[in-house]
Amino acid sequence: MRNSPLTLEQIALLYTERAAARYGSELVSQLEHAQQCAQLARAEGAGEELAAAAFLHDIGHLAARRPLLVGRDIDDLHQYVAVPLLRGLFGPAVLEPIRLHVEAKRYLCHAESGYWERLSPASKHSLELQGGPYTAAEAAAFLEQRYARDAIHLRRWDDRAKVPGAPVPPRGLVARLLEGAAGCHKTAMAGA
Repeated sequence: MRNSPLTLEQIALLYTERAAARYGSELVSQLEHAQQCAQLARAEGAGEELAAAAFLHDIGHLAARRPLLVGRDIDDLHQYVAVPLLRGLFGPAVLEPIRLHVEAKRYLCHAESGYWERLSPASKHSLELQGGPYTAAEAAAFLEQRYARDAIHLRRWDDRAKVPGAPVPPRGLVARLLEGAAGCHKTAMAGA
């Protein structure tokens, strides 16, 4: 779609125009998935920036020229597509968990017995395309990254945010969440 940073208004438009479609083979739309992720994050005490990351973590799928197609045998690298779209508007507390959420899935498959079995079929398929479970050395290196723990939390919300018909926060609440997270970055940049 684009490589330049988005504004909050452009993010809202992107979700309005492209997120109503089903989230691959899951039984929720991409918007419902994003809203459920943010709601789970807030319910578990995440701050604005991590909850914003939970909402935005799959924006790279929406920005792709072609819609997300489960069963495709390529990795669309959506976690990396997202970062330049959001850089400037959000800081590392939003960007890094998004960038690392695929790695967190690979880590959890290595570190947590039974995690693989709980993944949806679509998540299992994408994991194989993304390199499969980490080795012990890769898992240790992942944990050394500053936002690895936040990415693990994000990954867990991502896994659970696929419930058809679950209540979701209103768009206005999500908009305020994103505004707050953007404001955190703006404040940090002004103080730097």
